[in-house]
Amino acid sequence: MAAAAPFVRLLRASFRPKGQISELRAYVRQRERLLEYAASHIQHMQKALTEMNLQLHHVVADITGATGLRIIRAILAGERDPEALACLRHYSCHSSAETIAKALTGSYRAEHLFALEQALALYDAYHEKASACDARIEAVLKELSIHRGHDHGSAPRASRRGNRTDQANALAFDVREALFAFLGKDVTTIDGLGPYLSLKLIAECGDDLSSWPSAKHFTSWLGLAPSNKVSGGKMLSSRTRRSGGRAAALLRLAAVTMGRTDTALATARKIAVLFYNAVRYEMDYVDPGASSYETRYRTRVVNNLHRRAKAFGFVLQPLEPKVGAAVS
Repeated sequence: MAAAAPFVRLLRASFRPKGQISELRAYVRQRERLLEYAASHIQHMQKALTEMNLQLHHVVADITGATGLRIIRAILAGERDPEALACLRHYSCHSSAETIAKALTGSYRAEHLFALEQALALYDAYHEKASACDARIEAVLKELSIHRGHDHGSAPRASRRGNRTDQANALAFDVREALFAFLGKDVTTIDGLGPYLSLKLIAECGDDLSSWPSAKHFTSWLGLAPSNKVSGGKMLSSRTRRSGGRAAALLRLAAVTMGRTDTALATARKIAVLFYNAVRYEMDYVDPGASSYETRYRTRVVNNLHRRAKAFGFVLQPLEPKVGAAVS
C-alpha cells in the first residue's frame, strides 16, 4: 500500500527590500535595538537614585534629558551640595532650582553610586553605538539619492511641530532633508509621519512600492484592510487580521498620535494609503481639517433621515430661522 503524501502547508509570502534598501533596513533596526538596550539602563539609573533617596524623577520629566544628565554626571564627579546641583538645571526645565534642590537631599552610599556609574556608562556606550548607526544611515541615503540621479534641492520649510528634530533619540543628521533628496517628496507632510517614523517606513517598505499593484494591495499586506466575512448576505465580521509586521505597527503608532489632534486623519489604513500614493505616485497631501468629517457626517445623517421619512410617506422640511435669531 502506497504511503500517504505528506501534508504541505504553504508559507505566507514575505517581502524583502532590494539592494541598498535592505542595507538601510538593517542599520535602522540595529539602531532601534541599541536604543532599547539603552532604555533598560535608564531604569537602572532610576533605581540607584531612588535607593539614595534622590527623587530626581519627580522634578524632571526625563532623567536622561539635559537637566537630568547634567545632575547625574555632577553627582558622579563628586558634587553633593543640593543647591549646586540644582543650578545645573536647563533653562527649559519646568521645575525651579529650589524645587530641584529639595529633591536632591539623600544619602550617597558607595554601592549605589557604583551602580549609577555603571548604568550611565552603559547608557552612554549604547548611544555611542547608535550614533555610529546614524552615520551609516546617512551615508546609505546619500548613495541612494546619487543613484537616482535627481537633484530635488532643499525640502520645503516645515510648518508643523511634528517635524521637530530636537526630540529624544533623534538622529544626528537632518532626516527630513535626506529623505526629500532621496524621494523627491516630503512624506512628513502626511499628519502622523514625522521624519524618524518616515525613515523607518521607507526602510521597511522601500521606495519602490510597485510590488503592490494598488493601495488596497498595500493595506491588505500590512493587515490594515478589513477582512469582511459575509454569510447569507449578512456581514458577520469586518475585523482586520492580526499582523506582527513592523510597518503596520509604525502606522498604528502614527494613527494613535493623530487621534490626539484636530486633523482629519485618524486611522492607520488612511495613513498607509496616503504614504503609498506619496511614495509611488508623488501625490501631495493637504489636510482638509476635522470640520470636513463633521460636514460629511451631518450630510450622511440628514440623507438617512430623508430616506426613512420617505419610506413612511413623509417629507422632511428644514425649519425656518426665527427673526432676530443667530444663524449657525
